[in-house]
Amino acid sequence: MSQQQIINELAPTGVLRAAINMSNFLLVNGRSQSGDPAGVSPSLAAAIAERLGVPVQYVPYPKPSQLADEAGTNKWDIGLIGAEPQRAEKIAFSAAYAEIEATYMVPPGSPIKTIADVDKPGVRIAVNAGAAYDLWLARNIKQATFVRPPKEIKTFDVFVRDQLEAYAALRPGLLEEVKKLPGARILEGNFATVQQAVGTAKANLAGAKFLHDFVEEAKRSGLIARFIEQHKVAGLSVAGPG
Repeated sequence: MSQQQIINELAPTGVLRAAINMSNFLLVNGRSQSGDPAGVSPSLAAAIAERLGVPVQYVPYPKPSQLADEAGTNKWDIGLIGAEPQRAEKIAFSAAYAEIEATYMVPPGSPIKTIADVDKPGVRIAVNAGAAYDLWLARNIKQATFVRPPKEIKTFDVFVRDQLEAYAALRPGLLEEVKKLPGARILEGNFATVQQAVGTAKANLAGAKFLHDFVEEAKRSGLIARFIEQHKVAGLSVAGPG
């Protein structure tokens, strides 16, 4: 595959349009002086654009589900998002560049002790609709039920208000929110690790191969680890070889 073929697929307008999930505070934790998203995923997108020799243009999305829904619609060229089987139906993903633990918080006095205890009849799980871990739960939870608040309402607030039995989220976020509910507990272990990857439209075969190779090199060289350190992110780990 030639460099020009890759650029034709990944930057057909002459600019790399990088879709960024703004709701993941581990991957986007600030703004640059120009107002662009700042964090590990924007830095990775900029490094990809630099390798291609084109400018980067960020396309922010408030939720990952909205980013995924617009795959293949010519709204973005690459998307930095959790790699899930449902999304892979429309998106060609690289191997993961980073991973994040997802687990549960339970309210004060809860009889739930372990991850396995959550999937029982009568247990209601509060979860952010469309998040990568929500997609995992939808595939794997058999007996518990879900409460997915609309995007304008904080899921944690619904968990507390409606006295739900469990709240599913990324561990780093739970570590902050558990402080707001005295007596609440975060369960040990995880039900899944969210694999953060770089994707492009399924038709971009040369582009997808380039992204795969770039991400593997970025992990081996320590580039991902440097981005995590640069942006002072706790709770995000470099993924293993793909």
